Amino acid sequence: MSRYFLGVDGGQSSTTALIGDQSGSVLGSGAAGPCNHVKSGGGREKFISAVGGCIAAACRRAGLDQQELRFESACLGFSGGPDDKRALVVEIVPAARHFVTTDAWIALSGATAGGPGIITMAGTGSISFGRNAAGVTARAGGWGYIYGDEGGAFDIVRQAVRALLRAEEGWGPVTSLRRKLLGATGAASANQLLHMLYTSDFPRDRVAGFATLVDEAVLEGDAVARQIVYGAAQQLASITAAVREQLFHEGEPVRVAFAGGAFRNTLLAERFRDLVEMDVDCRCGPPLHKPVMGALIEAWKASGVQPAGR
Repeated sequence: MSRYFLGVDGGQSSTTALIGDQSGSVLGSGAAGPCNHVKSGGGREKFISAVGGCIAAACRRAGLDQQELRFESACLGFSGGPDDKRALVVEIVPAARHFVTTDAWIALSGATAGGPGIITMAGTGSISFGRNAAGVTARAGGWGYIYGDEGGAFDIVRQAVRALLRAEEGWGPVTSLRRKLLGATGAASANQLLHMLYTSDFPRDRVAGFATLVDEAVLEGDAVARQIVYGAAQQLASITAAVREQLFHEGEPVRVAFAGGAFRNTLLAERFRDLVEMDVDCRCGPPLHKPVMGALIEAWKASGVQPAGR
């Protein structure tokens, strides 16, 4: 009798699912809308629609009857944490075993194909998360845009705005970031820009999108922008080192992966890799697999199934 396994990556932009079988092979994938916070207005309905929709799509691609399907094991990882979602997952996902966890956990599992290591993610915010061979985990960063998220895209833009304000007041070097940020926002001055960024018209994800302007300035030779990117790489390397020190012994080989939109900046990615690999025991590179594959790997591991190709 065939056994089936489910992995789900529930994020703020989309929710994806993978179904695998007992041979460790992937049978089908599916996607649906974002998983909003369950307790927000209409959040429960949106959550059920997103999770159910991506599973239904994966079942269709796998040629399986969703109504007759009960998974041997299901792993679901969510941004924003699992606490407000666990009971609802058990209710709507038929499975003998449920593992409801964070997006960082499944991202690490995907990045290392289920093995020990560290993943450092820098999108709008940032976090570093690791697990050693004994299964012990640790994190650093990820404390939100006010007190943390160093090296993420929002923080890069925050540093850019600070730099243009210093230049405007005459106590910082001139930078092309002023022209770029005023042009992108339609602000007439640095003062107007600052006030615009405090309004609801500029939520964090929109502000974080201006990080590409810092990338452009670096490519054009702007020294201030380069220093901002170097600083972001140093902060991301520092939280990575903090996780490494908590989990791994000196001399123990460590795989470090990096992911997230901020790393699309080539200089940031290269500088981060160089800093991480100053520790001769670390090897740094992109993830081996996507987070949704990490979720499926965790579902397989819960039942002792080895993914195909490993």
